[in-house]
Amino acid sequence: MKTLVKPLFFAFALSFGSLSATSAATSQPLPTSSVRSYQSSLYTDAQGKLRVAVDKLVGGVVEVRLVNSRGHEFFVQRVGKRQKTARIMMDISTLPDGAYQVVITDGFHARVNHLTLTTQQPLPSFSGRLIALN
Repeated sequence: MKTLVKPLFFAFALSFGSLSATSAATSQPLPTSSVRSYQSSLYTDAQGKLRVAVDKLVGGVVEVRLVNSRGHEFFVQRVGKRQKTARIMMDISTLPDGAYQVVITDGFHARVNHLTLTTQQPLPSFSGRLIALN
């Protein structure tokens, strides 16, 4: 009887230990690749400059690009691995009229914002530039 009890006790202890280890491993959520590692916002100020705010996780790289409709890049800036936030200011007052895209990407996900620049014809008392951001 003693020879049967010891192996039986050892088998129950081993199965209970492995069962509790697998349930602990499955209770924690696994990271998925569909979660974005950054958040961003775009806005214009009173001086006609485009401002981009990027908040990201440490360890990833985020790239901000301003591209025209032909694919020519006017602005490129990378937010490094050790940075958590970046506040970028682009002077778009010297750019010619046309359609542009602000592309923010971390290598997996890309956020594309369309930007249209048009200069209004000067009126006798007012001259300005229209900036439309989608």
